[in-house]
Amino acid sequence: MLPEHQFICCDGLEVHLTCWGHPQAPALVLWHGLTRTGRDFDELARNLSDRWYVICPDTPGRGLSQWSQTPEQDYILPRYVDIARQVLSALSISECVWIGTSMGGLIGMLLAAEEETPVRALLVNDVGPELPEDALQRIRTYISVQPVFRCLTALETWLKQVYVTFGPNSDAFWRRLAMTSSRRLPDGTFTLHYDPALVDAFQVPSADQPAPTLWPQWQAIRCPLMIIRGAESDLLLPATLQRMRTLQPQAEVMTLDGIGHAPTLVTDDQQRRVVQWLDQLSVRFPED
Repeated sequence: MLPEHQFICCDGLEVHLTCWGHPQAPALVLWHGLTRTGRDFDELARNLSDRWYVICPDTPGRGLSQWSQTPEQDYILPRYVDIARQVLSALSISECVWIGTSMGGLIGMLLAAEEETPVRALLVNDVGPELPEDALQRIRTYISVQPVFRCLTALETWLKQVYVTFGPNSDAFWRRLAMTSSRRLPDGTFTLHYDPALVDAFQVPSADQPAPTLWPQWQAIRCPLMIIRGAESDLLLPATLQRMRTLQPQAEVMTLDGIGHAPTLVTDDQQRRVVQWLDQLSVRFPED
């Protein structure tokens, strides 16, 4: 099945969605990480599209979504949550399951913690309510400078090196990732498909300005939960995972050996576990 592409205006910013499946099926939102795009989920979305309506947004500043003229106002979590609400409203979706990788998981947490949330089940992929300073500094370092490549295969090689923590993935995956992660510059070279101004809104905590945490929001969530962690992740630490389990003891947990930040949810075994979790959900959606 081929996806449908939609463009929705959210308070002056155009947001691109890659949508898979039939709009009358139960809604499943797949939201990507910080500098990634909704196309990261192509393989998983295609696999699920026979029984779910899968919505994969590009966050503003990424992929085919519009770049902001005020990045410090628009490239922040509260704004992303507001955009998520507007996307669901524009699609007439009142209830959904949410799967979020890294930043997408944080957006899902905030949305799921709301009193009148549309999120009926939440899977967070390698992220928690508290983010380590070292990991945030690492992320800020690599998003601060956008590399330039003469050809797409060079970009593909770079992705394999920088995202080695994604774990083992097929050559076809890396080639597809290069194609959906790149944009051509006016001189014919390639760079990554995100706004360099993302770094302007990305704050690394310090002793004077510690990072806010989402522990109250995590504890407030009342829907079924699943947590996926790469065993070598520097973003979701074991102590954070343990506290998440203490506060939400019913949450299902999957740890993936040999993988850091973040699992791609593309390999057969990872997709199988996600499908199993989705299949066991007792989530009821309104019938039209």
